[in-house]
Amino acid sequence: MNPIEKKKEVAREICKSYGSNLSADALNAFANILVPFKLLRGQNLVNEGDVCQYMFYVHKGLVLQYYSKNNTTVTEHISHEGDMVICIESFFLREPSKIMAKMLEPGLVFGIPHDEMEALSRQSYEICKLMLDIDARSLIISQRKADVLRFETAKERYIRTMKENPEIIRRAPLHHVASFLQMTPETLSRVRAQVNEEGL
Repeated sequence: MNPIEKKKEVAREICKSYGSNLSADALNAFANILVPFKLLRGQNLVNEGDVCQYMFYVHKGLVLQYYSKNNTTVTEHISHEGDMVICIESFFLREPSKIMAKMLEPGLVFGIPHDEMEALSRQSYEICKLMLDIDARSLIISQRKADVLRFETAKERYIRTMKENPEIIRRAPLHHVASFLQMTPETLSRVRAQVNEEGL
């Protein structure tokens, strides 16, 4: 598949994921601004202190969003195929990012550049609506995670993630999963053993 057709395919994937049905012209315009990044495990998408220039659609691979606190890596989010990776504050406010993003697996992601996205959104209601839907879902995911961390036990958090996002449990390193669920690796190991014993 040539690069132009590949970008159209990915544009259709994104639209399907967010329930948008762009016209042919809008779809082509959206596909044209997509920027492919073929990356190795460990390569960075966003560095601390950089202004995030893209929101990233994960076509293939596993992406870690994280920050450093007291010389420790804290997992903010783990994304995989079909997910959008956005360092929200940096991307929209054009400020240096406190959140970093890197590949946990080799993969292919497509960047939606900030300036081109804004220009297209001003020209096309369809694309403006798609971007609003992407932003809204990202905010909802963040709110749900905050609620889960506030109100659920470690076991409940693990079971929820296992049911709603099994790829994270299956593919991400144990210490990143534990950090994502805000528990120690030892607690995660105990919870996993208990859940396996109960056959949940």
